[in-house]
Amino acid sequence: MGLFDDDFYSTKVSRRTRAFSKERRILSSKQTRRNWSSVRIAFISSSTSAIAAVLLFGLFFNGGVGGSAKVQAVSTAKMSDDSESLEMKTIQASAKVRPAVVSVINEQQQVFSMGVPNEEGEGSESKESTEKNSLQQAGVGSGFIFKKENGKAYIMTNYHVTVDADALKVTLISGEERAAKIIGEDQISDLAVLEIDDKGIDTIAEIGDSSALQPAEFVIAIGNPLGLGDSLSMGIVSKTRQIVPVSLNQDGNYDWEQEVIQVDASINQGNSGGPLINLDGQVVGINSMKIADIGVEGLGFAIPTNNAMPIVSDLLANGYVPRPYLGVYTMDLAQYFAQQGGSAGGESDSSKDGSDDEAEGAAQLILPEDVRAGVIVLEAVGPAKEAGLVFNDVIVRLDKQAVGSTMELRKYLYSKKHIGDKVEVTFYRDGKLTTAQLSLTDKVEE
Repeated sequence: MGLFDDDFYSTKVSRRTRAFSKERRILSSKQTRRNWSSVRIAFISSSTSAIAAVLLFGLFFNGGVGGSAKVQAVSTAKMSDDSESLEMKTIQASAKVRPAVVSVINEQQQVFSMGVPNEEGEGSESKESTEKNSLQQAGVGSGFIFKKENGKAYIMTNYHVTVDADALKVTLISGEERAAKIIGEDQISDLAVLEIDDKGIDTIAEIGDSSALQPAEFVIAIGNPLGLGDSLSMGIVSKTRQIVPVSLNQDGNYDWEQEVIQVDASINQGNSGGPLINLDGQVVGINSMKIADIGVEGLGFAIPTNNAMPIVSDLLANGYVPRPYLGVYTMDLAQYFAQQGGSAGGESDSSKDGSDDEAEGAAQLILPEDVRAGVIVLEAVGPAKEAGLVFNDVIVRLDKQAVGSTMELRKYLYSKKHIGDKVEVTFYRDGKLTTAQLSLTDKVEE
């Protein structure tokens, strides 16, 4: 007898136990069949309900999970199509304009001294010398062909690209160089028009409506940055109308304000004068300037075409832009006070600066204590001279408009007056307030 000799642990089963177990299995089998039938019915009912719910959800929401996947697929496809569309528009727009874009080369005379060798043949200790003039490249910019007429092609560019040139050349997209002639320049708007022979030129840039530009609209700048040749840069319109102060005489004193389009497309030296185009391949601006300062990136400006085209029309018709002319060369009174405090500098009503002698004379001004803003006359010519204005007069008002600077004087004349209009000038002379009437004329080259 084993240690665990009982029915529970033993592998031997008695006849009575087997009979009892058989009967219990039969009963369990019947009960299991009854239980399985109930479970099966419940399972089938639940499954049917779930399927019905899924079908109903699908009907209401375009096919349920399958519908969502379909919508997602359609959205992804649309985004892909939009991306391809933007890419194609960029390629097509640039291809439409690029053949009309040129590089503008400003050449200026350079004078070289050539020594005559002495008896020892050493040119460094020459007794005599001769001078030889040679045209050298002084600057490179960009431009674009916007008109063809009577065998000539006309190019729009910036004034600061062509200024002081003794000769101008343009390089076409093919690499061919042609001599260019200046038709007209305007310093105030920073625009110039050139003329070349139109042989072989087939593409003319289309001028667009700059007033239709919107913030965040894609634009492309085309030009010749850093003299590297035909180049593109893309960005968005940051601001459709920005007012930027400029110094016409490049003396650091702001004497005019330029209305421009602000963009974040890269505009570097050499891009000046090139076109800023929209995705329809239309010119909406003339690349003009970039803010170059530490920490400043992606801040470029372009002259709107809607502002440029009236100027260009005047340049084509007259070679210059007719504007009402007062006939005074000036220095701001504020600049005079700064000079008295140890600062130097001056600005004028035109491209002519006041001399040191004139600035020294202006230091003898006699003014009431409360007069701190105005424009000092350094020289009077034309209408101003005829009206009796002289050196050291301080203009403080034109008509009823207060004038505190050369910029304000220009803005009033150019925006409110026309050639032939009369203007009343109020000024101080030797501390006394007086007035003079004069008629504005067109400026004559001096």
